[in-house]
Amino acid sequence: MASLTYDLTLAGLAVGSAAALTGIGLVVTYRATGVLNLAHGAIAMVCAYVMRQFAVEWDWPVPLAAVVTLLVVAPGIGLLLERLVFRPLSVPSPDPARTLVASIGVFVLLVGAAALLWGEGARADAPVLLPDSPWVQLSAVVLLALLVTAVTRWTRFGRELRAVVDDRTLAALGGIDADRVAAAGWAFGSFTAGLTGVLLAPYVRLDPYGMPLLVVEVIAVAVVARMRSLPVAIGAALAIGVAQAQMARLHPSGWAEPLVQAVEANLFVVALLLAALVLPGFGGATTWAAAAAVRVPRPVWLIAGILLLLPLGFAGTDLQTAVRVPALAVVLLSLVVVTGRGGQISLGQAAYAGLGALFTALLAAGRFPGFPELPELVALAAAVVLVAPLGLLTGWPAIRRHGLALALVTLAVGVAVSRFVFAQPYATAGLTVSRPPALGSDRAYYVVELAVLTCALLAVAALRRGRTGRALAALRDHEEGAQAAGVAVPTLKLFAFSSGAALAALGGGLLAMGVRAFDPAAFDPVRGLLWFAAVFVLGADNLLAPLPAAALLVALDAGTRGGVAAVVIGLLAVLVGHGRLRLWTAGPAADRPRAGGSAARTRPGGRGSADAALPRAGNPAPPARRAPRPAAGGLSAEGLRVAYQGRCVVDGVDLVVAPGRITALVGGNGAGKSTLFHCLCGSLRPDAGRVRLGGADISRRSAHARTRLGIARTFQQLAVFPSLTVEENVRVGAEQGRHRDTSAVEPVLRLLGLDGPVRRHPAAGLPTGVLRRAELGRALATRPHTLLLDEPTAGLDTAETEALARILRALAADGTAVLVVEHDLGFVSGLARTVHVMEAGRLVR
Repeated sequence: MASLTYDLTLAGLAVGSAAALTGIGLVVTYRATGVLNLAHGAIAMVCAYVMRQFAVEWDWPVPLAAVVTLLVVAPGIGLLLERLVFRPLSVPSPDPARTLVASIGVFVLLVGAAALLWGEGARADAPVLLPDSPWVQLSAVVLLALLVTAVTRWTRFGRELRAVVDDRTLAALGGIDADRVAAAGWAFGSFTAGLTGVLLAPYVRLDPYGMPLLVVEVIAVAVVARMRSLPVAIGAALAIGVAQAQMARLHPSGWAEPLVQAVEANLFVVALLLAALVLPGFGGATTWAAAAAVRVPRPVWLIAGILLLLPLGFAGTDLQTAVRVPALAVVLLSLVVVTGRGGQISLGQAAYAGLGALFTALLAAGRFPGFPELPELVALAAAVVLVAPLGLLTGWPAIRRHGLALALVTLAVGVAVSRFVFAQPYATAGLTVSRPPALGSDRAYYVVELAVLTCALLAVAALRRGRTGRALAALRDHEEGAQAAGVAVPTLKLFAFSSGAALAALGGGLLAMGVRAFDPAAFDPVRGLLWFAAVFVLGADNLLAPLPAAALLVALDAGTRGGVAAVVIGLLAVLVGHGRLRLWTAGPAADRPRAGGSAARTRPGGRGSADAALPRAGNPAPPARRAPRPAAGGLSAEGLRVAYQGRCVVDGVDLVVAPGRITALVGGNGAGKSTLFHCLCGSLRPDAGRVRLGGADISRRSAHARTRLGIARTFQQLAVFPSLTVEENVRVGAEQGRHRDTSAVEPVLRLLGLDGPVRRHPAAGLPTGVLRRAELGRALATRPHTLLLDEPTAGLDTAETEALARILRALAADGTAVLVVEHDLGFVSGLARTVHVMEAGRLVR
């Protein structure tokens, strides 16, 4: 028994050592560049193929092949990626959304290129670099980790690396060559990827799809290490490897046997899923910014319709290729809902499409537990209903995760479903898929697919235009702003993911029924990344994008060698991701002038030419309908205390925002004003104390719930929705606020001088003064009784500041409680009846 334990431990150390190499590379790359390199596995695969090409095909000595592969090819790939792809994305600072798209594009591009160059079949003759001894591999990992630690801690380069990680812009101002540091990080990260691929290739299946996905699974060790700690990453890799090996001793019987076997073979997948779901997210609260909705001209729709109808005019009856296009378009349409409109990164839609296909087949065959055998179309409908709630697997974590952390959650769910469902014989063995007898011919089935696709397009179009569509756009553009407008963000995220899962399941079921087979490889995670990239390059919020994307993917896969579709889509994703290509439907809103961003701040005190023609707020009058006042006492804070890392930022503050009065809060930077403000708004929960509204404790109420109670706010950094027009920005507040009606929209637009042509202008790129009024208008459209303003005069000129003061006086005279946090003492002194001064977390006056 002791011998078995020892042998299994050695086997686990060998696996864990390879995983540790991946963790070291990912951590170093992330620390040097801020990029989570999802293409790490693809680089490992390419290097393994290059090593095999040198040693097997060209008969080079293995040591020479290894030296050239690991010291020339692998670092060269990293340097090329840094220089051509990721360096343009780091100026002035890295954009996580765009770098994520670029890394996915690189992943897809390398996978496709490998399939083209070396074929899609698995290779079993990869050369062995190191002896098959876990101690040798473990020693290599430890030596590599010690080298990295020594360099980062005790060398000048290490100090520069830490400076770049802390603040790239500040490091550059201090004379550090941030590009050189990033290039070194990429070169080293690619070296570790190459070493991982070369070491793994002799022992795992070397093919363009299997190895990249295998390396993606061990991203878990870097996530456990929070993308920072090398010892934690190595320790996690070795522990998981040993645990996976020791599970071979478990031999349960009955229903538990296949489950235990699946966990044993995929423990790194379990670790990735748990790490992504349980551990705190990393990378900040970055949100996805997709393109604004594209209004597709009617002639383009007509052309698309004709092209889709074209296969019906073919003389033959075999439309096996054509029937895949509408079904795949429905799947891709789910990404328009989740990512394009809702702004939530979803890399696991292939899992929901596969579940839809699998459930349809099981229900039609009578093999789904608790269900009788169902007719095929009924089985498809039931599969959609069953899969839709499973969207909560990604929707629930999305409530508190953003950006890279959310991307990892969705990818982890997709990998887990692939490994634990699609790859298991108990779920798919002997499974066949049939069509209804009336749809036996491809032609009849294709007509039905077109009808379903049309209905799906109409449903998504209605969603994008209506109240929910505007709320989704607000969520995508600025999540905190959406909450301040009264949008129930958690519920909306769950709705987006559930709707996306249902659409993906519908498309997946149609796809399996169309080809009369369930193919697990058609729904693997690599396919999900390819679909995400395809929709992105053609416009994530473009209703038409799924149609050409589906046609392109199907046509390239069917009419050319395997890998062409991945190469084309990957190249387009890389180019679109970092701005070298502009498709008429593509490009993130981050590429355009963003409200509150650099375009708005270039005119902090004046009016540009665009602003000169816009009306200013005139003589203000209160909105037509008065909002009910709060209960006696208004909004108040009682003994609020907030501490960060042991430092007290707000220390026992009592404050009252009384109805019919303008109260001001002033103080220097770091005094605690913003923290107190966030506690009142609901975006931050205090460590101690209470927030009351009319005597009722609302300390645990969320930000959107407080908006619906009548507490509205604005932001120090503009929080408008760039893809919506000025009027739509105001309308979101009216629709989602206290009374959820739109009767306040016109009075508010008139009050703020926004009722002219500017109302129809998208907010992106408008001058700061207009955007400040739009943001205030959104707050007033919620019909608040309490208005909280954070630095409302930032970016306004003198005339605009005076107009704002008149509006606030009118609101206070109408009974509204107003709190202003402001640095402009002249503005405050002539406006507020009560002025509180905050210093070191306390009110000193």
